Amino acid sequence: MKIKFLTQPALLLEPGKVLVIADLHIGIEYEMFRAGIKLPSQTEKITGKIEKLIKETKAKELVILGDVKHNVPTISWQEIDEIPKFFERLSKKVKITVVKGNHDGDIEYLTGKAKVKVVSPSGFKMKNIGFVHGQAWFKKSMLDCEYILMAHVHPIVEFRTGSYRATEHCWLKVKPNNDILKEKFKRESKIKEIIIMPVFNHLIGGYAVNSEDFKPLGPIMRNKIIDVKKSEVYLLDGTYLGKLDKLKKKN
Repeated sequence: MKIKFLTQPALLLEPGKVLVIADLHIGIEYEMFRAGIKLPSQTEKITGKIEKLIKETKAKELVILGDVKHNVPTISWQEIDEIPKFFERLSKKVKITVVKGNHDGDIEYLTGKAKVKVVSPSGFKMKNIGFVHGQAWFKKSMLDCEYILMAHVHPIVEFRTGSYRATEHCWLKVKPNNDILKEKFKRESKIKEIIIMPVFNHLIGGYAVNSEDFKPLGPIMRNKIIDVKKSEVYLLDGTYLGKLDKLKKKN
């Protein structure tokens, strides 16, 4: 399958017309409300944005790489009300597969009456591509894939000029250390590249990967399977910023 980057936080896999998104964090407004920040629910906007992408790409399948819901370890009233409706509405348009993220406890309950396939955090593979959230190790069978699509990191890049600070969501593309993978799984790895996806819901912000304060997230990073400093960085509009280790870093 070929990977097509969209000018949205989404990928399209062809042939097959598979749309891939990650980190929706539906229900974050409830957490913000408890912290004293009142915002209207963004679920309708998120759903509409996905529907627009489905229409534009003519996608037949939707893969969500984890963290559909936000609140942990509980489920908020907002999630109970909105997530089943979200799945029911989209399942009428596409086949849906969800890889469980670290925020997705009891997500099976929230699928409601919709037909949704929920996959364990170790992910699944589709032809030459592996899908995983990132808070857990992927399956050994994914070593046969050319590409691994991963979420969980919420990557952003930070720009500073004097006292001015701005951030942009971004993609990261990085080659894995296949020697370490071989040592862990006791077999050869054919993985050429790991692609770290931006968040779909921009309310949740992100982690500045070009900051000295950035810390590796998840076992794939912490065990040096990937060196994030060697990542190629792309903004959502396709702008290539170069290798991360060449970008100026700020504390």
